[in-house]
Amino acid sequence: MSNYKYLFSPIKIGNLVLPNRIHFAAHMTNFAHDHKMSEKHVYYYRERAKGGCGLITTEELSVHPTDMAYEKLVEAYDPKVIPSFKAVTNAIHEYETKIFAQLNHNGIQGSSRLSKLPLWGPSPERDPIFRETSKEMEIEEIHECVEFFAKSAENVREGGFDGIEVQMGHSSLIRQFLSPATNKREDEYGGTLENRMRFCFEVLASIRKAVGDDYVVGVRLNADEMHPKGGLTIEDAKRIAKLLETHAKIDFIDLSLGTFYNLFLVEGSMHTPLAYTVPLSSQIKSVVDLPVFCTNRINDPILAESILRDGHADIIGMVRALICDPHLPVKAREGRTRDIRYCIACNQGCIGRMGLGYTLSCVQNPAVGNEKELGTWTLAPTKRRKKIVIVGGGPAGLEAARVLSLRGHKVVLLEKENELGGQNLIAGKVPSRREITGVTRFLSSQLKELKTEIHLDCNADLSTIKAFSPDIVIVATGSLPKERPYQGQYGPPEVQNVFQVLRGEYAMGIRILLIDQEGHHQATSVAEFLARQGKSVHIVTPMLSVCGNLGPLQDYFLAKHRLYKMNVLTTPDVAVLSIEGRKVTGVNVYTGEFVTFEGYDNIIIVAGNRANDQLYFILKDLVETYRIGDAVAPRKLDSAIWEGYMIGRRI
Repeated sequence: MSNYKYLFSPIKIGNLVLPNRIHFAAHMTNFAHDHKMSEKHVYYYRERAKGGCGLITTEELSVHPTDMAYEKLVEAYDPKVIPSFKAVTNAIHEYETKIFAQLNHNGIQGSSRLSKLPLWGPSPERDPIFRETSKEMEIEEIHECVEFFAKSAENVREGGFDGIEVQMGHSSLIRQFLSPATNKREDEYGGTLENRMRFCFEVLASIRKAVGDDYVVGVRLNADEMHPKGGLTIEDAKRIAKLLETHAKIDFIDLSLGTFYNLFLVEGSMHTPLAYTVPLSSQIKSVVDLPVFCTNRINDPILAESILRDGHADIIGMVRALICDPHLPVKAREGRTRDIRYCIACNQGCIGRMGLGYTLSCVQNPAVGNEKELGTWTLAPTKRRKKIVIVGGGPAGLEAARVLSLRGHKVVLLEKENELGGQNLIAGKVPSRREITGVTRFLSSQLKELKTEIHLDCNADLSTIKAFSPDIVIVATGSLPKERPYQGQYGPPEVQNVFQVLRGEYAMGIRILLIDQEGHHQATSVAEFLARQGKSVHIVTPMLSVCGNLGPLQDYFLAKHRLYKMNVLTTPDVAVLSIEGRKVTGVNVYTGEFVTFEGYDNIIIVAGNRANDQLYFILKDLVETYRIGDAVAPRKLDSAIWEGYMIGRRI
């Protein structure tokens, strides 16, 4: 506690006192059922309250039928939601934590495919992602929307929430009225800033009238759109903040950054700096006396404490950090920072899934969205202690070892390398991806705390495993790059896979051809790794674009930006057929025209892996044996952690 003078001090917002400054801010979950909050919401938010955060703000709640931006959206305007609201708020109020509801209308940042209604907007504009032209709202429709905000607020208060946050940030009809980039009206709702704020003021006044003066109401304000067509700037945001403080009865200002024009700023990946919105919150705080909330890539209580100590914000939003480890606040307060599972901003289980319409998850925390069945309190000690040998110290093996050790089994972990981590360590050799090694760093640390028996530099074979006399063996030997994914005569050092490149197994020339079949981080991160060494890199892919699968992770823009800056050449739409020495033959997937690539010093292949499963088939008929992770089938990190976790619970 002495290390966190500010983070764990109470703060008053309106007439409400929060027990600390940690805010689990609004974010999508896709947990809704029949447009109401579901049992998943109850257990999900409850776990974070149990973990000790001071404030929770729900995901956005829709205020009008014209706002159906995605299928699993909660309809706050319909009284049918009130019982589901009460189920959530009652669960949160078992703890000290307070809970706000975020009210929103997405405006032009939506789709009519679900509602079958035209999108509403201040002007007939098109969102850069959805690309559907909105209907310019008529005066009557503006008034109707204001009324629906009030109806929604009434339902929220009756549902037991402690306050309301009105979304005026990155995804919001209100922001679209505020911004000159999207508001081209010439009536009383457009033109000057005062006119563009009219809708905002009317919404806030209607909500205040609906809930009364004794109820907490605040806003999430866009601190800077960073819009290519001249949207809201930080100077605009400062003026808006002062006007809201003076003329609207609000109790706090939460902040967001960017729009759908630059979504990588809204949901920053590990390629964005930690706490990158702090300079903006500091500027807003300098012009208002209201409590100011700051969020985005704040994953560490020590970092959060320093932001508060230096006066940059009053409350710290920690979203992905608390998705990853709901008990971060309790652990920090008890001085157990080594036990915190830190978010690595990979965006694979959270943001990447949201963008595709799946339910929220986390690559490191399998319990996300499954708290009722897999929450921390559900992990039961074993009734019969067994000796379990795990072969492989990558993410799958480490997670299995952690959970089995927690439950009281005798675990022996065998790893062939001289350190734990597997492919996670290889990926982290690229400087821009180093943060990903936090996954296995946490797991290794936990095994040390649990005193799990670990043997490094151990090439486990049948005789080695028999010597431990195990009751059960878990094979987590991972996967290896495919040896010959293309026809022809080739091999190292001229032709290498990415493992060989990142391990530095062979000397590299200057001119590099990189063949990418994955569209994920392997090719782009290795290309960047080599380009920073002064290599001339050319990527060939059969896909529409290099790094095409990074879009949902909010890494596409930044990856392409870095590659262009480093003069990496890219050739999409070409499928490689064969390699002969250093000559590559491919075909344009659309025209059928053959293409030849020659004159390169080295060729690097990113063409998928194969399961390293020989040991499993040797053991399966001799002892009770399971295999997990890439040893079953090469996949992503989330599958490895999930299978390690589930086998750990099952035995």
